[in-house]
Amino acid sequence: VTAARGVLLCPITMGLLLQSLFLLFLLLLGSCLQPATAFPKGCYTSEEEGLKTFRCSNAQLTEVPRDIPNDTNKLYLDSNQIPFLPRNAFRDLPLLLELDLSHNAIARIESGAFQGLAEHLHSLDLSSNRLVTVSKDTFSNLKAKVNLSNNPWLCDCRLQELIRAVELVADSSGSIVCDSSTQEEHIGKDFLQVIADTDFCNVYKKTTDIAMLVTMFGWFAMVISYLVYYVRQNQEDARRHLEYLKSLPSKQRRSEESSTISTVV
Repeated sequence: VTAARGVLLCPITMGLLLQSLFLLFLLLLGSCLQPATAFPKGCYTSEEEGLKTFRCSNAQLTEVPRDIPNDTNKLYLDSNQIPFLPRNAFRDLPLLLELDLSHNAIARIESGAFQGLAEHLHSLDLSSNRLVTVSKDTFSNLKAKVNLSNNPWLCDCRLQELIRAVELVADSSGSIVCDSSTQEEHIGKDFLQVIADTDFCNVYKKTTDIAMLVTMFGWFAMVISYLVYYVRQNQEDARRHLEYLKSLPSKQRRSEESSTISTVV
């Protein structure tokens, strides 16, 4: 009986051992196949027309994801809730050709946000965000065609300088509309049409020049007023002194008159 039990238990033991070894093999295999970087939920890599693409469209992102593969050629971060772009946000993407940041909540772009992209980037989409004003230096050295349409722009000299510093995507310029303006009559109008007739920077320069002239005139008037007051005060003092001298005896009066005249001169 004991021998029979040993014969029955041996295959069972071997089966359990083999099953354990198989599960261990699967675990090891899974850990080897698991990607080194865990991308945010909704993000994935692919290859489109021979170009390596990283797509995070509509992934509920609130910041630019980290650890984007540095050989990425196309980056899609559209339709998220990204509020601003920090400095060096894309510095580890030297091969990036296209960057889509449209339909986000971007209201601020730090200087140097696109640093490192000047060499290859040829398309930058910032449409449908919350941009009000951006310095032209933000796009310094970029050769990419930029889409700035459908943002609540403040139409002023700064926007004028920006528009003239970048190359706009064809057919996107008509959607750069003045949501607010330094001149109220331009609100709601196409900015490119506005600057065809109005030079915001020249108006700003004139305003600055007028302010400087008014300030200089004010200082000049103060100096003149002080000089007039000073002269009148001295004249009044001299008159009083002469009247005093007239009241003195003649010999003393003549002596002090000559002293007073020489002092006045």
